[in-house]
Amino acid sequence: MVQAFKSLLAAGVLLGASVLPAAAQSPVDRGRYLATVGGCSHCHTPGHFMGKPDAARYLGGSDVGFGIPNLGVFVGPNLTPDKDTGLGGWTDAQIATVLRTGVRPDGRILAPSMPWRDYATLTEADMTAMVAYLRSLKPVANKVPGPFGPQEKPGVMVMTIVAPGTPIGGGKP
Repeated sequence: MVQAFKSLLAAGVLLGASVLPAAAQSPVDRGRYLATVGGCSHCHTPGHFMGKPDAARYLGGSDVGFGIPNLGVFVGPNLTPDKDTGLGGWTDAQIATVLRTGVRPDGRILAPSMPWRDYATLTEADMTAMVAYLRSLKPVANKVPGPFGPQEKPGVMVMTIVAPGTPIGGGKP
């Protein structure tokens, strides 16, 4: 009986810990949480895809591109507030717009691998938190290469997205 009570108490504490902090968190902390569960660092931190994310350049732009047939290669850009190579020259509204619509301020459409459709469902408070978190990052000067057109040769390692049944490595289906 005592063990059952302890288990219920522990479950209540864990449930409370997962529900209550969202309301009690600062916008930056909430944004950090959302960026973490959203996997932003996967595509926007150098070294991540090689198993050695560079913490000093966290969200400072990838060193690996996504190759998408007939579209080209896209490298995850620098999300830090660096004015020259990151989001430092963008307004809060521009950052929120690209996360909601997949369209950059210059009119370019994001690569299909960017899950902006998922971020478009964020509440206004969560979007504000994401922007606040990105603004809070240490600026990293890192201009990522690309995008590269289908006929261009990228200067980065490429992860290629292939259709089902497509041979990989020169093999036959």
